[in-house]
Amino acid sequence: MAKRSKKYQDAAKLIEAGKFYAVPEAIELVKKTSFAKFDETIELHVRLGVDPKYADQQVRGAVVLPNGTGKSKRVLAFAKGDKVTEAEAAGADFVGSDEIVQKIQGGWLDFDVAVATPDMMGVVGRLGKILGPRGLMPNPKLGTVTMDIAKAISEQKAGKVEYRTDKAGNIHCPIGKASFDDNKLQENYQTLIDTLIKVKPAAAKGQYIKSITLSSTMGPGVPVVLS
Repeated sequence: MAKRSKKYQDAAKLIEAGKFYAVPEAIELVKKTSFAKFDETIELHVRLGVDPKYADQQVRGAVVLPNGTGKSKRVLAFAKGDKVTEAEAAGADFVGSDEIVQKIQGGWLDFDVAVATPDMMGVVGRLGKILGPRGLMPNPKLGTVTMDIAKAISEQKAGKVEYRTDKAGNIHCPIGKASFDDNKLQENYQTLIDTLIKVKPAAAKGQYIKSITLSSTMGPGVPVVLS
């Protein structure tokens, strides 16, 4: 097991063993245990009572956090015709069609999220093996394949985040930065938790939310009371 740094160990001492903290207290504590010199991301980790190996128990989607994530996303839009102008006006960092596909096939991946109009998916589909494993493939379930390309771009710029269960049924998602006001982090936290509850799979049995933990990028986890 890797040895933790002294700063991490000192931060971990601030968290009482076996205690579960109310959300406001947990947010205050996770900021206090953020010790890096950069503005750390505050992450929410939720263990769900689902078995992701079954398609009807997978939890995946996207939600716009009311206060964003503190990170500016570089958005690529696959579009043509009038939708190019629409995408550019909405703030897309890169807009194109076949020329962008060729660029990506050549190794270019200087963007954080890709959106596309439905008529472009025949072209974008050629990039499945490149974008798919990196989680960059436009997906209608996530709102990144739509004719309302301007809305899709605006949502991404405003702080839309994707959530998806890993193989163990856990969700890992950013909810802001350590520099955020406590109330803003709490609003983002509640928005994500409420969303996860709303999308609970009908096939999920027993306790759905099993544990919630908050942490900063480099800091220790703070257990949160299940409400």
